[in-house]
Amino acid sequence: MIDLATWNLTIPVGVPAAVIDTPILAGGYQDDYFQSRDGRIFFWAPASGSTTNNSVYPRSELRETYADGSLRNWPYSAANNMLSATARITQVPGSGMLAFSQIHSKQNTSPPLMLGYQYSPQSGYGNVVIAFRGHPADADSTKIVLSNKIRLDQDFSYEIHLAKNGLLTIGLFEPGGAVKTWSRSLNKAWASHGLYFKAGVYTLDNSGNETNAGAASFSQLKVEHR
Repeated sequence: MIDLATWNLTIPVGVPAAVIDTPILAGGYQDDYFQSRDGRIFFWAPASGSTTNNSVYPRSELRETYADGSLRNWPYSAANNMLSATARITQVPGSGMLAFSQIHSKQNTSPPLMLGYQYSPQSGYGNVVIAFRGHPADADSTKIVLSNKIRLDQDFSYEIHLAKNGLLTIGLFEPGGAVKTWSRSLNKAWASHGLYFKAGVYTLDNSGNETNAGAASFSQLKVEHR
């Protein structure tokens, strides 16, 4: 069972998109965009959904909080910060792309890290892609393909580790047991930023009707600050 006591949830309804506070979410909240059952949590975000103020794309996505619902924003130097998860991408929009995890910043609209999935209908597999922004002022993120062997509806596990010294490490555990890793250091300009983890579905498409959507489920999701 995934503990939802330290997350809130953004869903793609309302203007701007609605936020479900932590106590309500942890109390068993369910809707068309988020479900929790059989030990898994399910996210769905149609391309036609509403967006947050600083985005053009819809999301059904968790955001890190404290148990009372107040937002949790941490300097990376205060602890070793880890997110570990087992996820399954079940639908991609027409663009073929969605994001399933982020490290975001309170002070910047562009995150230092986004983990995405890009499906290729020609191969039948999807790429797990890292979008890394080493400095807060960088205009664009650097894109790194970590794996090209993840099918739709197939579980994979991953870890995000941002150490006290700013070293960011991504570990991906492919179906079949192969392990892929990638590391890079954040620029020290990020040290003054309040950072937070996100997980769920951020649908990187905003065209078409609600049949054009991103969806995913998680059977494991855990955050630690040691």
